Amino acid sequence: MDPSARPDPSPTLAQLQELHSIAQAGLTYTRDPYDRERFGRLRDLTAELLAARTGQDVAEVTEILRAEQGYLTPKVDVRAVVLNAAGEVLLTREREDGRWSLPGGWADPGESPRMIAVREVREETGREVRAVRLLAALDKAQHPHPPDLWAVYKLFLLCELTGPETAHTENIETLESAFFAPDALPPLSLGRNLPEQVRRAVELARDPALGVDVD
Repeated sequence: MDPSARPDPSPTLAQLQELHSIAQAGLTYTRDPYDRERFGRLRDLTAELLAARTGQDVAEVTEILRAEQGYLTPKVDVRAVVLNAAGEVLLTREREDGRWSLPGGWADPGESPRMIAVREVREETGREVRAVRLLAALDKAQHPHPPDLWAVYKLFLLCELTGPETAHTENIETLESAFFAPDALPPLSLGRNLPEQVRRAVELARDPALGVDVD
């Protein structure tokens, strides 16, 4: 058998995320000190494997996993889909990697998805919008994003401009923002959104009869 044809024996990202979930559940509910020590060791071993899988620093990943408290659940990423009169979609260029994405970010406690979408557009682009409806609810693991430490659900919300189309506010997260035709997208920040996701979101925004995409 050709060695190159053998399946990769290393654990998948989904398996490592499950191990992290098991370790965190054990640390949350177990009171026996010996079991807590074992679950803590399982968490740290998982951090080592996750670091190898994602190419991140072991110490950094270990610190991130140790900071988790309580039962582990997927994180929620909210993205705003804003179209102009020409049917172009609003994107922001991220300081982190110099690539483009739909405005958005992690959900914060105390804010609804609508509130998050509106705030993220304001903070990242300086534009005012109102959130209209949900376009898609996706499981990041079911799409070809780069490896991530976390299980993530991605919510895409259609937002309508309520102020000027041309605006940008200098901020710590993004370098600039602009509208692009769906068939002429710039290089995207693939950890945040994929080209096919942006184009599909535009399709869903243009035609309410398509309903909501759900993984």
